[in-house]
Amino acid sequence: MLTVLPRRLLGAIPVLIVLVLAVFTLQKVAPVDPVAALVGAKASPEVYEAARHQLGLDQSLPLQFWHYLTHAVKGDLGQSSVTRTPVLSDLTQFLPVTLELLFVALIFTVIIGFFMGLATAQGWRGSGVLRVMMVSGASVPVFLACLLGMLVFYRWLNILPVTDQTSFVDAPTGPTHFLLIDSLLAGRPEVFFDDLYHLVLPAFCLALTPAAAVGRVLRSSLEATQRADHTRTARAKGLGEKRILIVHSLRNSVGPVFALIGLQLAVMVGNCILVELIFARPGIGLYISRAIDKADFNAIAGVTLAVGLLYVLTNIAVDFMQSIADPRVAL
Repeated sequence: MLTVLPRRLLGAIPVLIVLVLAVFTLQKVAPVDPVAALVGAKASPEVYEAARHQLGLDQSLPLQFWHYLTHAVKGDLGQSSVTRTPVLSDLTQFLPVTLELLFVALIFTVIIGFFMGLATAQGWRGSGVLRVMMVSGASVPVFLACLLGMLVFYRWLNILPVTDQTSFVDAPTGPTHFLLIDSLLAGRPEVFFDDLYHLVLPAFCLALTPAAAVGRVLRSSLEATQRADHTRTARAKGLGEKRILIVHSLRNSVGPVFALIGLQLAVMVGNCILVELIFARPGIGLYISRAIDKADFNAIAGVTLAVGLLYVLTNIAVDFMQSIADPRVAL
């Protein structure tokens, strides 16, 4: 189990290098002139050449890639042509908002998915309705779930907000830029609960499709585990079905679920941008939409690298949890 983490961390290094290479290649083939974006299209030839030399674009491609890689490792992702500030500084402001949404959505995914999987695998009363809900939830596009959620919980019931991150105009902005954490550090629990209140609907809409997938995979895995020899032995010893399900079957069935959660996270990150735009949350969805609109490639590349790093680290964490649940994975 302890050998899994170092191996996965070493294996992540070439993956991240290939990701940087892909972003660098896209920057070179994209029809965007980074020099013109920095100094303006009407800059004089002298100013243009000076900026080109400053950016290192007059060097060979291998040398340019080496400089890009070393700067990326140091966190230097260039300057945004929209905000005129370093991309890393923008990410520290916008990314925590997205990570909060992903974290709450992941909690919803685990709770709803495990509940559906356990209920349908045991054949609880109403499990047939839950099976229909799992199939329906897996086929509902995220934008439709958001629109239906806004219509039901805001327009008709008026119980959940649908815009912004909080209702407090003087909410804390530091030191971590995670409002859930900063509000507690500032001793303002009302801001903490208000942020959670604003997170419920977008996180629930974001979690619907992954939760349905988790429920279906967990149900299939539990049904296969309950037919295994060790489960039949537990029944022969007179153990109850609930104890067999929780103690003997669940741990041996969560391996495929952890693997699926790692894959679903990539889907959630992509959908998160759309959800943030629909609910007007100031996360990387808002940031990258402005960057795409203004052809700000430094910002686009920075978001791409940040999301790629997040995905790699999450899959490492998933592999580690799999090794805890099933020590055979470490072999």
